[in-house]
Amino acid sequence: MLIPHPAHQPPSCARSFPVGAPGTATLAEHVLTTGHGTWWTDRPVRPRAVAVTSGRHALLAGDPTALAPADLSPLAGHCVEASARFLPVLTAAFDLLQPWDRMLYLHQADPATARLPRGTAVRRLRADDGPALAASGLALGWTFATWGGAEGLARSGHGWAAFRKGRVLAVACARFTGSRYEDVACATDPGERRRHLALACVTGLTADVAARGRTATWSCSRENRASRLLAWTAGFRLHREYVHHTTGPATVSGTSKLLAAA
Repeated sequence: MLIPHPAHQPPSCARSFPVGAPGTATLAEHVLTTGHGTWWTDRPVRPRAVAVTSGRHALLAGDPTALAPADLSPLAGHCVEASARFLPVLTAAFDLLQPWDRMLYLHQADPATARLPRGTAVRRLRADDGPALAASGLALGWTFATWGGAEGLARSGHGWAAFRKGRVLAVACARFTGSRYEDVACATDPGERRRHLALACVTGLTADVAARGRTATWSCSRENRASRLLAWTAGFRLHREYVHHTTGPATVSGTSKLLAAA
């Protein structure tokens, strides 16, 4: 039986997650401060293992020996970050566990100047931009989910978009927000690429992040050359490389012992 607890009141073992860490490690802080996500524990009292999820990303911490493979079924279809100690139980839990080489950048330099096409405006998202954002067709559903959807992102004050005649052409947002860092994601309509729209959105967003007294970060696949080039052009510089794992369907059916706490 799922045990509901407010997302702003995480289980005690949530202290296993770092505070003030860059990149997607800010996920736990994001869930705590925004309420968009779910905490999971192996048992309701004195939990030994804990996970936190938002937008199909997951952090996993604690004692891996406290978990059976079936316990991890709520993490199917997620990008999971965990220490190497969890690899045996993760491997047993899913039909596919795919390592993914990632690169983490910090915003450390001035961005290049974006030259926008005529008739295009770039600005911070407003609450009434939710319908246009939802109708944009941009492949950002995984990012919108960290704000509860397009409407939530539009209301958050953590997004910038490029508009033409009321249509959203590109968007950049802080998908995870923490006490020191905000992790940035962006997308552009395929027909509008190479027109500096994403660069302009990211530039506006990173200025907002700096004004909040935080540092913007950028996380992408090592193989995503376009994302890496945009990050560099926008003033991000490589901080470190790391690996997370994408999970396929759960191999073991049955009731999970992980209890939702949100």
